[in-house]
Amino acid sequence: MFPSDTVLGVFFVSQICMGFMGNSMLFFLYMYSFLIQSPLKRPIDLIFIHLTFVNILTIMFKLIPDLVSSFGVRHFLDDVGCKVTLFVYRVTRGLSICTTALLSAFQAITISPSQHNWVRLKSKFSTCIYPSFFFFWIINTLIYVDITKNLRANHNFTIAPSGYSQIYCQSKQTEQHHLMAFLSVILIRDLLCVVFMMLSSIYMVNLLYKHHQRAQCIHSPNVSSQPSPEIKATHTILLLVSCFVFFYCLNNFLTLYLIYRQNPRLERMTGIIASCYPTICPFMLMKNNNIISKLTFSLLKMRINFSQGSFKR
Repeated sequence: MFPSDTVLGVFFVSQICMGFMGNSMLFFLYMYSFLIQSPLKRPIDLIFIHLTFVNILTIMFKLIPDLVSSFGVRHFLDDVGCKVTLFVYRVTRGLSICTTALLSAFQAITISPSQHNWVRLKSKFSTCIYPSFFFFWIINTLIYVDITKNLRANHNFTIAPSGYSQIYCQSKQTEQHHLMAFLSVILIRDLLCVVFMMLSSIYMVNLLYKHHQRAQCIHSPNVSSQPSPEIKATHTILLLVSCFVFFYCLNNFLTLYLIYRQNPRLERMTGIIASCYPTICPFMLMKNNNIISKLTFSLLKMRINFSQGSFKR
């Protein structure tokens, strides 16, 4: 084992700990808010719950095999383990891009002016969240279920010639037209989601710019300069989308490079880059999200009421 492998192992451990803890905390907070605290429940919380759950699966099924291999453990996965690991990772990665696109669209509709044509969607969009999740799971499962037939454990610890592999898995030789069809479907899905995110982001930036111009025209000292919760949430989602697009493009460029230049250590670097977004995501959501303070206040209020009830007895 080389010193560089140890450094990579430290990075993997750091990402697993930070990403798992951050996403798990947000997942349980949103679940508690959605199921127990009805006054705090919002439709967008469902999207946050789904996104954090997908992030947890992405981190665990991508980074744990990379972590084990960085410490020199060979033959960690058999054929079945290889198929399950790569399948779950690819499906959850696809779900991540679809959920982020849905999140940006939901926020764009939420902050749209009342006189805008999108106002009709505001009352109907929340009812489309569950069907959207179902559609995302079905389409991503159908896309990647076929690759499990061509995967096997990588016993010689090399990267598959096609470049579509993890450190413990390699692809069997596939026909050229099947490979091109598979890559075309993934490309179409990713382009649609990224374009959807970019259009929603441009629309939100335009609304924020108009709002800023109107705010500058108001000189009344009674008007608060603090941005509204919707504006804060929009800033967070714009930052989230920008972060996703950056790491997504970087990971794809590196993956394309590995198709032509095989490098096991660089392959492990793709694990770090691919997991940067799900690792950073919960902390960006916490930055301008007041769910933690609201839940703390709600729990404190419940404790006070319980104490008062016990005292009266």
